[in-house]
Amino acid sequence: MNKPSIVFFGSGSVAAKSLTKLRSDFEIEAIITKPSTEHEMSQCVPGTPIFSATNSKSLDQLFINHKFTSVVAVLIDFGIIVSDTIIKSFPKGILNSHFSILPELRGADPITFAILSGQKTTGVSVMQLVVAMDEGDLLGFKELEIKNDETEPTLTFKLIELSDSLLKQLIPDYLSGVLKPKPQSNTGRKMSYSRKLTKQDGVLDFTKSAMQLEREIRAFITWPKSRTEIAGKDVIVLKASVDQSTNLIPGAISETNDKKICIGTKSGGLIIEELKPAGKPSMSSSAFLAG
Repeated sequence: MNKPSIVFFGSGSVAAKSLTKLRSDFEIEAIITKPSTEHEMSQCVPGTPIFSATNSKSLDQLFINHKFTSVVAVLIDFGIIVSDTIIKSFPKGILNSHFSILPELRGADPITFAILSGQKTTGVSVMQLVVAMDEGDLLGFKELEIKNDETEPTLTFKLIELSDSLLKQLIPDYLSGVLKPKPQSNTGRKMSYSRKLTKQDGVLDFTKSAMQLEREIRAFITWPKSRTEIAGKDVIVLKASVDQSTNLIPGAISETNDKKICIGTKSGGLIIEELKPAGKPSMSSSAFLAG
């Protein structure tokens, strides 16, 4: 049986890992990416034609100059708005694998915001791409439990795996006409939005609760990283826990009985388990205090 042929849109590590998995079940006619990620994406399926665009205008021009034969395309973490003209150039459209259960957490960074908001579950939705942000009808979705110690990298890995299995399950049925897309309202989730993070998001604000800051540390561990100053030194906090019995004022620092750093917050104490001082390797807060 012939593998279905697709054009793949994507840029960066999530797209690269996803494409590497998809190549076992699909013929990749072409890869469309950004100039900055062209080399990384070209390594995923060696020998596959690769094209790059910097923005929507150059992407439109690319499709004027090149014609593709695949009836469907797959888009994961692309970062450029795709015009309706390009979407309609594929008879079955473009399918977007989005890492949340839509319409929950539409937008640029659903993985980070799933952790930040304290959700117990998230998942992957495969939708028909439309020009409006993440509003297309769904081919299907799968849920995934978020563990209490989940970080952005560990959750991303699990969602890439889930996305791969879902795409391989849904696309053949979609192409054959057996599977019909349905509105996002069928998931039972409420509409919400994520946003692009800024470097300022990484500055720890101790007027927030210890529970919220602990989530930020797990969510921001890749970028923008959670930063503060302890004993006059700039540090990145890599791991923390919460002590709800602590009554320190926000920002006040003390030493716990087991020689760890505790910082007061709006509610509870933030116990620093692991940190990285500027220009030095990561270490336990006990080692930091001892040094």
